[in-house]
Amino acid sequence: MYRVVTLVLLALATTGIVPSSASSQLAAPNPTGVSWGHIHLNVTDPDEHTRIWTEHFGGRVVDLDLVRTISLPNTVVMLNERAPSGGTSGSSLDHFGFSVPDVAAFLERWRADGLEVESEFEGFGGLPQAYLLLPDGIRVELEQIPTLGYPAVPYHVHVYTAGDAEALRDEFVERFGLTPRPRGSNPFTADAPGMNVSFTASEGPVAPTRGRAVDHIGFEVEGLEAFARELAEQGVAFDVEYRVLEEVGVAIAFFSDASGTTWELTEGLDGLAALPEPGPVHR
Repeated sequence: MYRVVTLVLLALATTGIVPSSASSQLAAPNPTGVSWGHIHLNVTDPDEHTRIWTEHFGGRVVDLDLVRTISLPNTVVMLNERAPSGGTSGSSLDHFGFSVPDVAAFLERWRADGLEVESEFEGFGGLPQAYLLLPDGIRVELEQIPTLGYPAVPYHVHVYTAGDAEALRDEFVERFGLTPRPRGSNPFTADAPGMNVSFTASEGPVAPTRGRAVDHIGFEVEGLEAFARELAEQGVAFDVEYRVLEEVGVAIAFFSDASGTTWELTEGLDGLAALPEPGPVHR
């Protein structure tokens, strides 16, 4: 229930922040009306996470009184001040990834700041990649895109499931209009505007995301009321059914997929934190 309270507070706090003339920072939706929305974290020290997301990833703080929010190209990262029940490793959302122009330069600054690098390796295509370990056990993967026009751009979230990874991917393709494709060595991934969603079979059981360092992730959906109704007719059981936060006109709904990953669907989040149009995400 705390997730609903958090989003209510978020919506109340956003009133009047973004000028109507500002351009959106989320990607344009696909023909189904879906684009990437946000990543919501549970963290013990929001100030330290805010510093990391702004100084190293180029994020911009959204001036909200009650919910810490960081604006990045194609997404927002939200911070609950709450000790997580565990990090991302071992949960169904094992990590998420960012593209950066120069992995080596990023890691040099990262280490100089006393932050942890979990591993470095050669990625698909021979380019350098790395895993970072943020406070609270949040794993972030880096890939190198030399032509990138931002300090960092999110490019994938990685869901692990004890079930059938291909079947779960196909459900998201069918229900959300995602575009299936292999990504690197992973055959079961699909693109939403602004983010790739990757699905991998786990070697053993994984913990649901609720209460973990990554509590939930979400899509922004045009026409969410009708969309949620169609999902319910397809058998999706909502943890929090569709509702509108009348004060600001933000609509929300929550469900959990077969992996245990909790998803929040929103309508109206798009104008939360305006940035110059980032253009396509380079992969």
